[in-house]
Amino acid sequence: MYIIIVGCGKIGSYLANILQDEHNVVVIDREDKAFSKLGDSFNGLYVSGDGLDPDILKEAGIEKADALVVTTSNDNTNIVVAQIAKKIFNVQKVVARVSDVGKSEIYRNLGVDPVNSTAIFSSFLREKILGKNFTSYLFESEKLNILEVKNTGRYTGKLVDDLNIPGDFKVIAIIRGEEPIIPDEKTVIEDDDFILGVVRLTVLRRIRRTLKLQ
Repeated sequence: MYIIIVGCGKIGSYLANILQDEHNVVVIDREDKAFSKLGDSFNGLYVSGDGLDPDILKEAGIEKADALVVTTSNDNTNIVVAQIAKKIFNVQKVVARVSDVGKSEIYRNLGVDPVNSTAIFSSFLREKILGKNFTSYLFESEKLNILEVKNTGRYTGKLVDDLNIPGDFKVIAIIRGEEPIIPDEKTVIEDDDFILGVVRLTVLRRIRRTLKLQ
């Protein structure tokens, strides 16, 4: 995939590095010094400029981009860049960071997938504080990752247990409309469900192929 990341902060630079081995990655940031976060091993491209500027987006190759991710700390900037990508350049997959939980629904209504780091980290920290035996390997060891699968009909009628792969992948939640569901193995998957599963990073590529995500 050809992926553009707007914002080279901690999130953007980390994302660029974990994507670069399998994809063509271009990073945009207004500050030249921000690119130092990418490190010497980064083999992608970077463009200095404002992601709000269509000419900068063109320079980054947005007209051939498969996906664009906006990771700046400014929600308003993120939503405008995301809309430019969706409406002007017809990028199929646009994901934007959102800091204000209350704006998540606005992003969805505009056709942009929102990722709220505050909500994600708050949920894990709550369990870290209150749970006696909880260990968040997801962020502490980087051995696990969360994989989101949108069911466009492929899994409709299947059970959660049909998707689970012992030792490698396990469905942990389903988002149905605006309602989160904690499923058991007999939960039936419906059209347009968002399926969240935990996957071992060492087998991520194989699991994506198995689930036909690439």
